[in-house]
Amino acid sequence: MQTQVLIIGAGVTGTGLARDLAMRGVDCVVVDKQDVNAGASGGNHGLLHSGARYIASDAAAAAECHAENRILKRIAPHCIEATGGLFVAVAGDDENYITDFADACRRCRVPVMAVEPKDALEMEPALSRRLIAAFAVDDATIDPFRLSLNNMAGARQAGGRLLRHHRVTGFEVHAGRIRHTRLRDEITGRDLFVAADVVVNAAGAWAGTVAGLAGAPLPMRCSKGTLLVTQSRLASRVINRLRRPTDGDILVPGGTVSVLGTTSARVADPDGVYPEIDEVDAIIAQGAAMIPELATSRYIRAFCGVRPLPGDGAAFADGDGDDRAASRGFLLMDHHRAPERLANFITITGGKLTTFRLMAEKTADLVCERLGVVAPCRTHCEPLPDATTERWTQPGLAPAEWWRRKAGGDLLLCECEIVPQSTVDQIVAGLGALGGRPNLNAVALRSRIGKGPCQGTFCSQRLAAYLYDRGHLAGDVGIEQLRLFLRERWRGQRPLLWDLPLAQAELLEAMHCGLFGLELD
Repeated sequence: MQTQVLIIGAGVTGTGLARDLAMRGVDCVVVDKQDVNAGASGGNHGLLHSGARYIASDAAAAAECHAENRILKRIAPHCIEATGGLFVAVAGDDENYITDFADACRRCRVPVMAVEPKDALEMEPALSRRLIAAFAVDDATIDPFRLSLNNMAGARQAGGRLLRHHRVTGFEVHAGRIRHTRLRDEITGRDLFVAADVVVNAAGAWAGTVAGLAGAPLPMRCSKGTLLVTQSRLASRVINRLRRPTDGDILVPGGTVSVLGTTSARVADPDGVYPEIDEVDAIIAQGAAMIPELATSRYIRAFCGVRPLPGDGAAFADGDGDDRAASRGFLLMDHHRAPERLANFITITGGKLTTFRLMAEKTADLVCERLGVVAPCRTHCEPLPDATTERWTQPGLAPAEWWRRKAGGDLLLCECEIVPQSTVDQIVAGLGALGGRPNLNAVALRSRIGKGPCQGTFCSQRLAAYLYDRGHLAGDVGIEQLRLFLRERWRGQRPLLWDLPLAQAELLEAMHCGLFGLELD
């Protein structure tokens, strides 16, 4: 395969870069060893930062976040809920930090407004009665899956291509240039060689691994963040604890649920991370100090993502593995200027979900400089397309469409999130356009299936049966896909096994292991 630019990593930065380049007339291919948003882009709060969280630790990142917040609200409103946000302090919090907060926000050009505690309690009744200070900021929520899928849809409309389940296994380097990138098809086991004028490493927490394959050492550390999903939405706004960032200090509303987090734990390897019970306990204990209801809420899932933190040892916190002091800025490395002098290799990593568009723009500028392309960036002013087949991650959309049509025979496959057969048909059609066969995880990533209180107990088997009926699955393929789907759900349920989630897990085990025998090879 030949292309002008090969982009490694289909997270929000990689897909955003593909759209930017495609809009400038550059041919590009995006590859990922799994699927869209398989890394940190799919393992986060879904928070569109105002920048206020970083005013004390990283003023530059705070200013970048606020500028990009405004751009994204303008170009991608269909991916965003403009909730607004509150920073709140309770009795015992650092009064010096509280006193300096507003001035620090203004120095970083982050809008802020003081709110009387009694007014904050009227705005968000779930807040603690021990509230002593509150400030309103421009936080919002964003759907990271819809964002990346629409970025890729925009890229494909302009000629870009996506290869899912293709792992980079090596590079052929000659005379200071990457001549070929070797990919392994994770489904068929076949190798594919891609010749590209420029190779961009946008692999997030795996950027160091990919760079190492090219003989280009890239110092990085990986910070795991664990988050919890409540069964119901507990606040209408984003709620931040008014103190320096620590565990369990953000509650983000997302559709009908809320997401509570996060932690910061250094990990040696971004593969194989999972939420742990002690992290869950710490998050709930800290979160309950600002929202007491969190102590008794039902949680339906825990999940985690790995933050890529580039830089040398001096850029990181010492000793305890808490890397919150590390910059949330991004690293754009031109390896032509590095000791290894690879003329056509570029790495983009670090940053935030909120700053992905800026990261993509700066990377695209460098790529175009290498290619001699003079077309300017347009992603800051042209609306992000709202692709029809990529909109089903939005909570409440499928039920509204289903009730409006009330099509005869359009049966529900997921009752928790009201996902009918017609929605799955549209998603399968979109997957077919990518040249791949549908599977349970791919359909779930692009919809609300498996994200409700039952966590796939019922909808997984219904979806598998429907795909069999439609001829998309055959033989034992669907059984193995059920195992993989439920294994991922189980990772998020295991650290939450008390009260109703324990009963739910027992039901899942009885159905899928006792009845279907899925624990057997």
